[in-house]
Amino acid sequence: MKKRLLALLLLPRLLSAEVVEADLLIVGGNESACAAAVQAARLGVRNILLVNDIDWLGGQFSAEGVGCPDEWTVVHGTKTNFPRSGLFLEVIRRIRAHNSSTYGVPCPGNAFCGTETIEPAAAAAIFEDLLKPYVAAGALRIERGWQPVKVGTLSGRVTSTEFESTSSSGVPLRVNAKLTMDASDWGDVIRLSGAAYGAGPDLKSRFNEASAPESFDEAGRQEMNPISWCMVLRETGGKDATIPQPGTYHPLSFTALDKLAPWVDSDMSGGIYSPSGNSPYTHRRLVDRWHNGFAPGTEATFLNYPAQDYPLCQLPQRVVDALEAAEAGASKKNIVELPPALRRIIFEDIKQHSLGMLYHLQTAVHDRVGDFPQSFRYLQLSNEFGTADRLPPKPYIREGLRLEALYMLREQDIRSEGRDPVWAKVLPTDGIFGFQFNIDFHPTRRGFLGGSRNGAWRNIHTPTRGWHTDTDRSTFPLRGLVPVAMDGLIGAGKNIGVSSVVQSAIRLHGQMMHVGQAGATLAWLSLRDGVEPRVVASDVERVRELQLRLVRGVGGPGIVLWPWHDLTPEDLCFEPANMLAVRGIWQVEQDSLLFKAEQAMSRRELARLLARACRAMPDARDWPRNQQPVYEDVTATDPDRALIEGLSAWGAFQPDGPRFTPEGKATRALLVDWMRSLGLSVANTLPNNGTRVLTRGEAARHVWRALRTQGEWFPPRGRWLEPGSDDDGDGIKDYDDPLPFDRENNNIPDRLQPPPSAVNTQPQ
Repeated sequence: MKKRLLALLLLPRLLSAEVVEADLLIVGGNESACAAAVQAARLGVRNILLVNDIDWLGGQFSAEGVGCPDEWTVVHGTKTNFPRSGLFLEVIRRIRAHNSSTYGVPCPGNAFCGTETIEPAAAAAIFEDLLKPYVAAGALRIERGWQPVKVGTLSGRVTSTEFESTSSSGVPLRVNAKLTMDASDWGDVIRLSGAAYGAGPDLKSRFNEASAPESFDEAGRQEMNPISWCMVLRETGGKDATIPQPGTYHPLSFTALDKLAPWVDSDMSGGIYSPSGNSPYTHRRLVDRWHNGFAPGTEATFLNYPAQDYPLCQLPQRVVDALEAAEAGASKKNIVELPPALRRIIFEDIKQHSLGMLYHLQTAVHDRVGDFPQSFRYLQLSNEFGTADRLPPKPYIREGLRLEALYMLREQDIRSEGRDPVWAKVLPTDGIFGFQFNIDFHPTRRGFLGGSRNGAWRNIHTPTRGWHTDTDRSTFPLRGLVPVAMDGLIGAGKNIGVSSVVQSAIRLHGQMMHVGQAGATLAWLSLRDGVEPRVVASDVERVRELQLRLVRGVGGPGIVLWPWHDLTPEDLCFEPANMLAVRGIWQVEQDSLLFKAEQAMSRRELARLLARACRAMPDARDWPRNQQPVYEDVTATDPDRALIEGLSAWGAFQPDGPRFTPEGKATRALLVDWMRSLGLSVANTLPNNGTRVLTRGEAARHVWRALRTQGEWFPPRGRWLEPGSDDDGDGIKDYDDPLPFDRENNNIPDRLQPPPSAVNTQPQ
């Protein structure tokens, strides 16, 4: 009796959670979480805890098995890689170094979908090595095998997260953190905290998006970009590796594979997405030994093909029944709202569907085409994951929970009117990384064949949720990481402020690493100054500091904020071009994605640049109001008249004659003359070779130097991003205004935009 009483008294202590204190808690182990951990540690955050639900780090690169990253864009009608930067560029360099060491070439895959390929286990090792120095230094602690089950809040602020073990029922783990980043697969911390979020389609009434549904039908809020369970395959040397027939297999589900060649003989020398190289085998081939002359046994590919996609609505009856048996009503919920145990019910059916596709390739397709050099019959599932079924430990998740943020990026912000991307309609001045990818929905629905909800089914694309819908070059706003009504919390991974439509365009490997890197920089600044992330987001001076830290990089390449296609982090004008552009001082040419650093600058371009730079400074003078044009070659209708006349008035200089010669080439001497006349700081070296033609890159560097030296104007702190506020008076509340300092919404902040009265031809 005494022993029993003692056991009962000790039980609460035995089951009490282990409590860990952290400055920054990062939930998740994907590429976004890893980027956040590295960035925070490099910035000097001392007590970082990363909690992952599995052993592997690296997310899409590794645990999800997507070893051929999508990153393509279109320039001048040709598919090419989007400009790489930040920790994503650093990881790509490590991938190339690994492949060069292992295979003698940096890009051994010759894949249809991308230039870079990496085998998942190697990717996991790369991410381990990326984080290892910060673990060794004591700044970072990694906990594995934990999933969040409870989030503690106090006065609208996340204060703690409680985790349970994924492998035992032992003592839970509780983390008290000053700040928490949610990079989990499904946004579990955001959901459990009570912060507002979205899942499934947004109705047209929400954002007025062209692709949004007017109302929900029977698929309802469950419709999402589908899941795929990838499969990594390696050659067997001619040994038959046909897998057992999966229990849910039906050949009619995979008839799309019966109409195409499973393998084509292509080394992709025509470039990525060359049509002649597309087949299930070459689609995302990891190692091409045939065209590279590698040793037998090295050939590898992975499958992530449309027939493999698994819609998350209109579930098979067997899945519905299993969900309902576990929890009444569960089959009607969006997957983000299910607990992990119920998600696994869906996951098991997804695995069976993927294995069914492999079985179809190894049997029906093989029988149709016969033996060929890379028959799927002679490819076996890789054992590198260490899982019993030889599948990756996680599925490839294209869409999850969407944080309700201070600004929600929406379709009309990024949507293109043409095939070649140019600059997006909206280019927020609080941009934290540049991006561009198509609105890319894989088939979101299924149609059952033969009347049985447990029988064969086919993927269905809806009219407004398809792939390859064009978008433009954009920049993601810092406000998209900050909850609209919850403190102590930062979005990461796919758990960010976007609509469902836009999330289909922001889900790639590099984009997710940028999200993590930017979110960690926000966390660092918040912790340093002892303020909430929303305070940073609403303080333009702090936003500019954060942007500068991202552009300069910390222990690695900087991040592209403004996605010029011809600039890299190593270019001398990378920082000036990015920092002047996010301020609106440097305006883009709408028909060109290139910065053109070595191109000669015209007097008109220089006048525009200097006039806006002057207006960006604290002591900016008013725009002149001239009744008649000052220069005979700068007419009353010239779009740059106010800028040119403002420049000459503020600098108290006039040309010798009545002409400004706006299209004439600017020289270094002219830059010196104008900057000195305007009272701008001039570098000692600038007057040298004064007769030399001035390039765009030189002009950007010297104007950026002057702005850094002399300071700039910022709106008063706490003036905007208040509920119901409309800072620029354009009739759009700040929470719905991507350009809150731009009344005309033309990507030129009001302070830099001449008012109509500046070129009024009537007497003042």
